[in-house]
Amino acid sequence: MRAVITRILLSIVLACSFAGTEAAALSMMDPFNLPAAMDAGTVKAGDGVPFADGERFKLDVYAPEARGSALPVVFFIYGGGWNRGERADYEFAGRALAARGFVTVIADYRHVPEVRFPEFLEDNARALKWVEDNIEGYGGDPRRLFLAGHSAGAYNAVMLALDPSYLREFGVTMPILAVAALSGPYDFYPFEYNEVREAFGQAARPEGTQPINLVTADAPPMLLASGTTDPIVRVQNTQHLADRLRSQGVWVTTSYYEGYGHMEPVIALGALWRWRMPVLDDVVRFFSQFGAFPSGVPYVAVVPDPPQEQMEPMDEIITQLDQMFGPISR
Repeated sequence: MRAVITRILLSIVLACSFAGTEAAALSMMDPFNLPAAMDAGTVKAGDGVPFADGERFKLDVYAPEARGSALPVVFFIYGGGWNRGERADYEFAGRALAARGFVTVIADYRHVPEVRFPEFLEDNARALKWVEDNIEGYGGDPRRLFLAGHSAGAYNAVMLALDPSYLREFGVTMPILAVAALSGPYDFYPFEYNEVREAFGQAARPEGTQPINLVTADAPPMLLASGTTDPIVRVQNTQHLADRLRSQGVWVTTSYYEGYGHMEPVIALGALWRWRMPVLDDVVRFFSQFGAFPSGVPYVAVVPDPPQEQMEPMDEIITQLDQMFGPISR
């Protein structure tokens, strides 16, 4: 495993060194999705399944190989500043959650500048309607639905949980039992940076784009997690939203990963970097508190030993990943 990790790290660094920004964005995540870097005992049960008409309206479904009774469902929303990202880049996350007993759905959605707020939220709500209507055919239980997301995807997940109008618009009636949001922006108005101005600057009520302004006592329980040195989405976003949720009596759990930045928490879901921080355990434990596994958690994550090789390539990866994104919050 250690030799495999070394080869993977070197391949990432080489990709960063010789590819342009756009090409790197497509290739940077590839090494995390190599078979040797992902959890075994899982299957891709749905590949490019359409949930509406259009190239961006497709989703993938991951599940444990061994499925008996219906399993809880995680709808995972990837990030990318609302202007980039592909479902295939997060296969490692889908298989990680599937390895812990979840049927996991990862859907594409349209990006800026093709769309702007709130259309990317509507795309995710449309995909959730597909989940409600179809996930039983993949072994999932629509009555045990959980949302998860990273970065802009964490924003999307939290917004869908806080503002039920998006789900009502598409006839989604499944309850959201809990949300796990990693490295998400929730309190970033006024819009200081171009990336967020492009996505939200045309909103009629910009304050209404902010999750922190939409919290009510009806919000589902939330796990909010962040690296303490995130240069893209400041950790204050997590702190502020957690305080607002608590003020409304909503169950909130916070996880702060000391010394880590923006991309590490989502990458650490996968088997390759799981030794760095207990993100997957934190998410599974939280979802289990709110009904994911009434009979007890059926699977235990495999946590590889830390590699013994030099860690400089890994530091270079983080630098390159963070340089792909502009800051979202002050």
